[in-house]
Amino acid sequence: MPESAKYKGVRVCQIVKVRPEKVEEYIEIHEKVPSPVLELLSKYHIEDYSIHYSSQFNLLIANFKYLGDNLERDSEKMRQEPANLEWWQLTDGMQETLVESTTGSADPKGWWQPLPEVFRFDH
Repeated sequence: MPESAKYKGVRVCQIVKVRPEKVEEYIEIHEKVPSPVLELLSKYHIEDYSIHYSSQFNLLIANFKYLGDNLERDSEKMRQEPANLEWWQLTDGMQETLVESTTGSADPKGWWQPLPEVFRFDH
């Protein structure tokens, strides 16, 4: 996790590869994300969460705002939530991580590769 993620109001951007044969299914299940999973985002201070798909690079690109005061702590708590664990068991099988030697989304090393922010313009 980037050092800046420790501070309130940080934006987080992450990438993971999607298995080509799972793209349609991945998009389809995200049309109906279970309510308990969505509620956990708010519970752990995450808002404005979006996932984009690059067919050229076969990547999923996630971007969200973290408005809490300790992303590492909240991320650890999220990794223990049964609704997240069930959701991640489904989605991890559709993805290929870029994080070396991780075992899945519940792994403290992460599953999605974090990207550093190099520019921001807030108006």
